[in-house]
Amino acid sequence: MSKKVLAIYFTQSGQLGDIISHFTRPLTDDQDIAVEVVQIFPEKEFPFPWTSSTFFDAMPESVDGIPAPLKAFTFKEKNYDLIIIGYQPWFLSPSIPVSSLLQHPDFKPLLRNTPVVTISGCRNMWINAQEKIKIRLKDAGARLVGNIALVDRHNNYISLVTILYWMLGGKKNRKWGIFPKPGVSDEDIENASVFGETVKQFVQKNEWQGLQYRLVAQKAVEVKYPLMFIERKAGKIFRIWSSIIHKKKNRSAWLVVFKYYLLIALCVAAPIILLVDGIFFKPFLGKRIKKQLTYYAGVELESKAI
Repeated sequence: MSKKVLAIYFTQSGQLGDIISHFTRPLTDDQDIAVEVVQIFPEKEFPFPWTSSTFFDAMPESVDGIPAPLKAFTFKEKNYDLIIIGYQPWFLSPSIPVSSLLQHPDFKPLLRNTPVVTISGCRNMWINAQEKIKIRLKDAGARLVGNIALVDRHNNYISLVTILYWMLGGKKNRKWGIFPKPGVSDEDIENASVFGETVKQFVQKNEWQGLQYRLVAQKAVEVKYPLMFIERKAGKIFRIWSSIIHKKKNRSAWLVVFKYYLLIALCVAAPIILLVDGIFFKPFLGKRIKKQLTYYAGVELESKAI
């Protein structure tokens, strides 16, 4: 009897569609595995390229996980041996369409008692988003067995410039012919098939113990301490900002304030905070940091992780 796999995802730029295509290729090549691919669409589409105002307007609902209506979608099967969820982080949270999917009454029943593999494509920060997805999956009764995080491997500040160029201009080329191409590299997108091959071996056996260990060994997930440190701090701050903006009548004005706060925090405050941490705290917290790095590379859920 063939194995049934569902790969479901949302994309604006098409990058995640390419990632899903390469990732699932080893599974589709197996005659004993039937792969169904579903792309979801919100009823009110998010523009690409973004404008600055529409991008920041998505922040409060992204952070709070407030669902938005999705266009109708259907599934061929009533249950699956594996569900693959492809997503992007928005403001350190799952994108609004994917957050909406995880709360959708037509999708949640499929998750119950079903193994799930998540795969994300992002600039470089995905930890908080993945923790929120872990919570949604647990609430739905799913079993998260694997996670792959594909990122832009360039310097944090170089990738900030290139992602803004791509996000606001819609061009995935080298800005001024100087900067690298934005987003996940073509090589890493193609290499997603290596992780798909690993997942295929576990699908065939219907045995999931050890999958994430294998994926980590293949560098499907790499947790970098500086980014983890910044993201843990920023996740709490984003929740505060979201709460403030929800309460204000002049939402647009407060979103402009948040935009400039974010730029200052990323470019000025974060380097200073990392320097202070590196001198006064990090040298004395080796065991704790190692435990955190191991945790975020895994698929287990700790209630106090974020």
